[in-house]
Amino acid sequence: MVISVNGTEISEASIAAEINQAKAAGHPDNDALRDGAVQELILRKLMLEEAAKLGIKADDEEETIGTLLAQQVNVEQADEAACREFYQQNPASFQQGEMAAASHILFAVNDDAGASLVKAKAQGVLEQVLANPSHFSTLAREHSTCPSGQEGGSLGQFGRGQMVPEFETAVFSTAPGEIAADLIETQFGYHIIQVTERKGGDLVSFDEVKERLQEFLTDMAGRKANHAYLATLLAAAKIEGYTFPAFE
Repeated sequence: MVISVNGTEISEASIAAEINQAKAAGHPDNDALRDGAVQELILRKLMLEEAAKLGIKADDEEETIGTLLAQQVNVEQADEAACREFYQQNPASFQQGEMAAASHILFAVNDDAGASLVKAKAQGVLEQVLANPSHFSTLAREHSTCPSGQEGGSLGQFGRGQMVPEFETAVFSTAPGEIAADLIETQFGYHIIQVTERKGGDLVSFDEVKERLQEFLTDMAGRKANHAYLATLLAAAKIEGYTFPAFE
């Protein structure tokens, strides 16, 4: 069936080009890859249409999309009350001297427009890892865009404050020997995380972590706001020939 967005066809040729580009970057050829390609083309089409309506012009499509999101998605910096609430509700995330050893498989995201395609690939590999944990190292060598992939994804041992907040929270919330059940999104992309060791520590004071926590909560709010904005574009669009999954 022909896929169209607001009356404009998304051709099989454009889908094939998107898939080929992903395959050239090392993405496995499967149904998830095609879905990711279709979803990216739909979202890109909607954002470019909206940018045109608003008179946004830039040197290329990526810059146009970036300008649109910057103009239309407003994110306020997390205030102290929000930071304190998160701190109080997540004490396990603020242990001083706590150490962990972990491995990861990183799927890098270069821009917002390509995130869905990368996430689709990452989700497929996560399902493989959860089904066969012993294959983690092999899949890391095959798929990870982090140099650690050549070491089976091993990051060695590290303490609090050495990793970005989202990654750190996931690691110190996962039991040793376990694989995080969900993909972890950070500024670098999507991670599959396996924790191999953890050692406890003392609680860090709120004042010590307030600034970093504020950056983390503000970044998370920005990601949610971007998703919400794209959801409004999808809700207002007429999409035929493809059922877009629930957008989160």
